[in-house]
Amino acid sequence: MSRSKKLRLACMFAGLVLAISVPAAESTLRWSGALLKQKPEWYATADARRAADAVLRYQSQFGAWPKNTDLLTPATPAALAEVEKGGKANTIDNNATTVPMRFLALVYHGSPDEKYRTAVFRGVDYLLASQYPNGGFPQFFPLRAGYYSRITYNDGAMVNVLETLRDIAEGQAPYGFVDAGRRAQAAAAVARGIDCILKTQIRQDGVLTAWCAQHDEKTLEPAWARAYEPPSLSGSESVGIVDFLMSIENPTPEIIAAVKGAVTWLEKVTMRGVRLDSVKRADGRTERMLAKDPAAPPLWARFYELGTHRPLYLDRDSVFRYDFAEIGYERRSGYGYHGTWPANLLAKDYPRWRAKHRLP
Repeated sequence: MSRSKKLRLACMFAGLVLAISVPAAESTLRWSGALLKQKPEWYATADARRAADAVLRYQSQFGAWPKNTDLLTPATPAALAEVEKGGKANTIDNNATTVPMRFLALVYHGSPDEKYRTAVFRGVDYLLASQYPNGGFPQFFPLRAGYYSRITYNDGAMVNVLETLRDIAEGQAPYGFVDAGRRAQAAAAVARGIDCILKTQIRQDGVLTAWCAQHDEKTLEPAWARAYEPPSLSGSESVGIVDFLMSIENPTPEIIAAVKGAVTWLEKVTMRGVRLDSVKRADGRTERMLAKDPAAPPLWARFYELGTHRPLYLDRDSVFRYDFAEIGYERRSGYGYHGTWPANLLAKDYPRWRAKHRLP
């Protein structure tokens, strides 16, 4: 399992861990990534089956699940209507669909009820149906107007799907029960996805660099998402893509070149001599700001401008700015414009990958 996948499984639904009431003698069951890491025997328990039954009720007619939803609360008509009204249904965003699939597959191993297997199959069919012919995956399917239909690397969405389909194609646990036909389709989908990744890698002056968080589904060019998420080079999503490419057992020369190009770019755009501070103001607000610090560890921007590779900051007005302090408080302190995403990749994972494949 790749480092990015382990990280996502550890952080799934951060801030969205919601509890349901159970008798006082039992522990509180919570919808979170922890449900994917229970002991094998737990998946045969009544608690696991109750949770699985609750998750089943949120699966849509298309085979998908909603995002940002507590799947362990009763799927009442009002709750399902809220999912639709809130635009949360039928997506791979924020670990939707793939996480419920994995959970139900685990429960099926512990309690081999046909309804759990059928739900997983419907989820697999949904993912396969949602893929564009060019190999990309939209954020929502059926398709919705706007950026929701872009090829979505944002927050690891497409990579997460490809890792799930690869596990299915290879018969990896917990998907060993998936039939040969779907496994073959999953393998073909992964191959198309890898091809899309290679074709969307941005070249500047003939040199391979990184990826945008989203790409146009037709032209494959970097594309806008929300008003403050511009066509750009990503210091965040590119790391997950590189991790995925490095997890391929027998990388082609094209994959090796893609990894090397992205790593070289990430090294070049490292922000040095600055640290990200969170300052508590007198009015109670916590404000983020950059401070000069020669001893600060390496830092990266979420967005880098195409062409210049300068850190790029946008408020909700979509105006390009190059000084973090010029962004209004709401976005500056409410959105992750900086992070250390590539640190482990550059320090540990990439050197190990080069040694494994005996690359110069």
